[in-house]
Amino acid sequence: MLRWYQARLASRPILTQAVSTAILFATGDVLAQQAVEKKGISEHTLERTGRMALYGGCVFGPGATLWYRFLQRQIKFPGKPNTEIVARVLTDQTVFASTNLFLFLSSMALMEGSDPKAKLEKSYFEALKKNWMVWPGVQFMNFKYVPLNYQVLVVNGVSIGWNCYLSYLNSGSGSDENPTYPPDS
Repeated sequence: MLRWYQARLASRPILTQAVSTAILFATGDVLAQQAVEKKGISEHTLERTGRMALYGGCVFGPGATLWYRFLQRQIKFPGKPNTEIVARVLTDQTVFASTNLFLFLSSMALMEGSDPKAKLEKSYFEALKKNWMVWPGVQFMNFKYVPLNYQVLVVNGVSIGWNCYLSYLNSGSGSDENPTYPPDS
């Protein structure tokens, strides 16, 4: 199985990462609904799991694959490997993490038929603060020790828990509070 995955990463890296990410984003949502919210199978919201898989496969997986390539090509400090890693982590957390979180919350709101502005005002900064508590350390280790082709997979593995949190945050009590979008006139 590992050889098959390695071959797919070599021949079709973006597609392979997109499919892997879709599966792992869906897994995070299933965990959020079943382990955290304890909904049970009969109350499981498949549409929500589908939205998470769609975002993971169409936005995050391809985006992260290209982003990590960009970081490796563009952020170089020859002879200073730790400076290079710290610069990549800082760039990742200030540019990619903040943008990805904005896109995630906005696109989830649109797919749910709620107001993206309200979703962002309610959740963005709290989620970004929590992001900065988790991801800089993960990314430092990822960029330092993991080969480029496997960096998205490592992030996806850690993301099972993170996506469980994001899915819970996204659909928490705010689902009843958010007005429909676009508003009825």
